[in-house]
Amino acid sequence: MPKQRISVRSHKAGLLIMLVACLMFSLMNTSVYAIKIADPNISALVISFFRVFTNSLLLVIPALMRRQLKSLFGNYCLALWLRGLFGASALMLSFVSITRIGPGESAFLAATSGVFVALLSPFLLGQKNSLWTWLAILGSLVGVSLLFKDNASSHDLLGRTMALGSSFLAALAYLMVARAGRSNSAKSVVFYFCLVALLLHIGYFARYGYRLPSDKKVWGLLFFTGCLGSAAQYTMTRAYQTAPAALVSAVGYLSPVLSLLWGILLFAQIPTESALMGAGLILLFGVLLPFSALIQ
Repeated sequence: MPKQRISVRSHKAGLLIMLVACLMFSLMNTSVYAIKIADPNISALVISFFRVFTNSLLLVIPALMRRQLKSLFGNYCLALWLRGLFGASALMLSFVSITRIGPGESAFLAATSGVFVALLSPFLLGQKNSLWTWLAILGSLVGVSLLFKDNASSHDLLGRTMALGSSFLAALAYLMVARAGRSNSAKSVVFYFCLVALLLHIGYFARYGYRLPSDKKVWGLLFFTGCLGSAAQYTMTRAYQTAPAALVSAVGYLSPVLSLLWGILLFAQIPTESALMGAGLILLFGVLLPFSALIQ
């Protein structure tokens, strides 16, 4: 009985931690869009670079102080590098999509990564999906189609395509983590994400250049975005460590809901009826998806 009580408390704590992570992720998305409004000429990749750079500092500095930098490299397996490549590419596309279509719709499209994980798992991991899982995947994809139906210009279509591409790449990153196994720590996984992301950003800047902001407000928002993203990633990891993955994943859909609300309240981004229906379907079937495999 005491063990059961401890387990329940741990699960509640994990879900509470995930609620905090959702709030921070939504504020990060909102901050990215606010930066673009405050400085329309800034590149979305400059914003994502500061997000990754802040995360890198928070990861590497403590390791250097403890003389444990080598441990961050893990076992150097290919899956770690691929996780970094897919995850970094997903982040870059995500930030670009936020600056184009706003924090709300981009967050809902990005939230379909779980759908792509379920869709690809039978092919990449050899896992079988139940009928209910396939129905949940289908329902989520119908929601995606409704969001794409609501595009008024090629600009919106490109932004939404980037958001969906970000979701697909994030799913590949999660699958690479699964293939890397438990022989590598969570810190190693995040380290490779930061390392590859920094290399991709530096390569892009070397080819196309960059422009730093001059407004102190924008610098403050960049710092705020970096800290929020790093803290959100850490708290989300803690949530998955302390509560069942299905429950944590379901609670995680609060993040796009909050992002949509911030978009309405702060930027007057009112979604159309079809967009709301699409977001609702993604939310409904996205929450049900982790539990579908349990239904016989």
